Amino acid sequence: MANGTALSQRIRPILSGWKGVSERKMFGGVCFMINGNMCVGTWKGSLIVRFEKNRQDEMLAKPHAKPADMNGRSMKGWALVEPAGIESENDLRAWVNRAAKFAGSLPPK
Repeated sequence: MANGTALSQRIRPILSGWKGVSERKMFGGVCFMINGNMCVGTWKGSLIVRFEKNRQDEMLAKPHAKPADMNGRSMKGWALVEPAGIESENDLRAWVNRAAKFAGSLPPK
């Protein structure tokens, strides 16, 4: 959980400019939501990222990204970005902002 906590602390300032941000414990880490829609989360030091389902192949082709498989099945429209893919603040910011843009485009829950 320590890795998830450190990652959450890095995510918070990135999402601070977005309206409707909330946090919820989920997946054994923290899930960040925008207007009630899941956006990004932490899981075992990795970043779980949400995006448009039709961009699955594109997102999984990025370095250090792999299918998000939380319960033995891959979640369409989600990727798990390994720690090496979010070491730099620029890389983390790019992933988080991409997910926030998508989650922010969805109708509020």
